[in-house]
Amino acid sequence: MLDLAIENVVFADPAGELSGVGAVGIAGGRIAALGRSVPAARRVIDGRGLTLAPGFIDLHMHEDPLSGEGASAVIGSEVAACQARMGVTTSVGGNCGLGTGHTGTYLTQLERQGSLVNYATFVGYTALRHELGIGDEYRPAAAGEVARLREAARAALAAGAVGISFGIEYTPGAPTDELLALARVATEFPARLLAAHFRSDADRALPSIEEMIYLGRATGLPFQISHLGSCAAFGMMPAALELIAAAAARGERVLADCYPYAAFCTFIGAAGFDGDCLARWGADYSAIQVAEGPYAGRRCDRALFAKLRREAPETLVVAFVLRADEVLLALKHPLVLVGSDTLLRGGQGHPRSAGTFPRVLGRFVRAGKMAFADALYKMTLGPARRLGLTDRGRLTEGAWADLVLFDPAVLADRATFAEPARAPEGIELVLVNGRAVVEKGRLTGARPGHILRAPQQ
Repeated sequence: MLDLAIENVVFADPAGELSGVGAVGIAGGRIAALGRSVPAARRVIDGRGLTLAPGFIDLHMHEDPLSGEGASAVIGSEVAACQARMGVTTSVGGNCGLGTGHTGTYLTQLERQGSLVNYATFVGYTALRHELGIGDEYRPAAAGEVARLREAARAALAAGAVGISFGIEYTPGAPTDELLALARVATEFPARLLAAHFRSDADRALPSIEEMIYLGRATGLPFQISHLGSCAAFGMMPAALELIAAAAARGERVLADCYPYAAFCTFIGAAGFDGDCLARWGADYSAIQVAEGPYAGRRCDRALFAKLRREAPETLVVAFVLRADEVLLALKHPLVLVGSDTLLRGGQGHPRSAGTFPRVLGRFVRAGKMAFADALYKMTLGPARRLGLTDRGRLTEGAWADLVLFDPAVLADRATFAEPARAPEGIELVLVNGRAVVEKGRLTGARPGHILRAPQQ
């Protein structure tokens, strides 16, 4: 007997092999049956004609931090809860060179306490630099430090990291050769990826993209360009997409991801706010809104901007400087996948953290700005293939039962810049490995997620 059956659903299969109304049967955490009807099950859910799709796969998010050590260690679930409520069943952290420098410790702790969703991670180069005491992001690493960084990266990859990520803008002193020396460590392991947050944006976007493409070419590894909108949606997106397409046409395995918002979010002390950033963006201080702390919700002026940069550089801020038409142009491109860039602290941050996937399907697809099949692929099968996950991201017997049941006529993001963690509407059910983590928009308390360590051989 099946563990669970969901009947009367409309199949949304990104592989295009399954369509119409039918049922899905689940046993042992996997899809055991698909069709017009399925065998008897211990529990039966009436899908009420809603749409059933593979759970969304978020290639680019920033995970909940690990706090404490030993027996007192704990990983929060603020970010994971937002991911689950918007239909994400597999998350990839460690992006932008950030995350933890102790990959094995993090993965072991998350496995011990249980995860709401499946989780994989990059090891972040900036995090490794900090772990080794290189606190000055504006200087290159010395030769001896590079050797130690390579060893640390090697240990993280051996612990299961899916690849190495770089936050090039966050370590502006690291020259390309330093990045390449670290990136080459990933070639020692099977099926690894590289990913990077660009060196700079706007009128500096194209050379930044060329640098990332070069790192992929020089290593022969797949390269993921992170949140392309915040790099090039300043009038540079058509040329940026041409660069990426030309590299792909040469056989280079380069893709990008993008979130569906015309504003980015990061720490106000980041190097991206150095120098002439406002002139480069064609904006003034009022384009920057404080996202947390005593000034949360306030737009900056010169004095507040300088004060926070000097006294509270870790403060999250939102910059309303991107061109919405170019963000959409990126999202529609066949070489661009959907990634949320989820980043939250204490419920504050950016609404992309709780709204990205429903926003694409609701505001963009329902409004006719994107085709449903294209958007679905960019959220499911596309990222699964990028990660080498052959048993996730599609509706097929034998695959893990990571599923989302939603109402396409109602689905909408409700997160705002004032309430960035607000859950979407229209998501009825989210299953991770066959167990419900969200029912009727509410978390069930289950933590059935798998820790997806990369293979060693």
